[in-house]
Amino acid sequence: MKKTDKIITRTLHSAAALQVREGDDGTTGRTITGYAILFDTPSVPLYDDGDEEIREVIAPEAVTGELLDGCDIKMTMFHDRQLILARSNKGAGTLSYTVDSRGVAFSFEAPNTADGDKALELVRRGDLSGCSFMFSTRYFDRSCVERTVERSGGKNIVTCRVKHIIGIYDFTLAADPAYPDTSCQARELTADLLEDREPEKKTKCEQVREMRRSSSRLPRI
Repeated sequence: MKKTDKIITRTLHSAAALQVREGDDGTTGRTITGYAILFDTPSVPLYDDGDEEIREVIAPEAVTGELLDGCDIKMTMFHDRQLILARSNKGAGTLSYTVDSRGVAFSFEAPNTADGDKALELVRRGDLSGCSFMFSTRYFDRSCVERTVERSGGKNIVTCRVKHIIGIYDFTLAADPAYPDTSCQARELTADLLEDREPEKKTKCEQVREMRRSSSRLPRI
């Protein structure tokens, strides 16, 4: 399989505030609202070695109502698919969403379960402070993900702009929505992204590092 045909599943964090909506009588209700996806908002660095930094951005055209209506999306806590709070299967179910200029907003009625009560309390207290969502795309297909490099603050800033998403699988309430993605899969992806760049786009610092690595492998006399 060519690298451009490979489908990669990613999780991206959104640090948009969660809220519990008031009931019609002014009392605190059980409806939790927030944004699962933010458009044109750089992620935390996927990779940063001081000389180079890689971030992701979701383009508005990557997510449409038609795409969401064709997916089976679970609303979970902590990326645990056993802790399902709501669900939208092909556009129908207990999870509602809308696409606007800011991103994808959601709302759902917390279920009358131990997990639903826990979610409500943690959102009210501010312990759950944002969301993540899981999606897939062909990361090395330039029509799906466009990569640009600019120099800023003495380092190369690589931006991976996701323009086409194949599927969305979950929204999740997160305690650390801005925390860097340190999964093994994310490390493998960033390694591939660094390896995939054109040779002339490598920084001088990186060339020096490669020379040092090569020299360290030479036999000692």
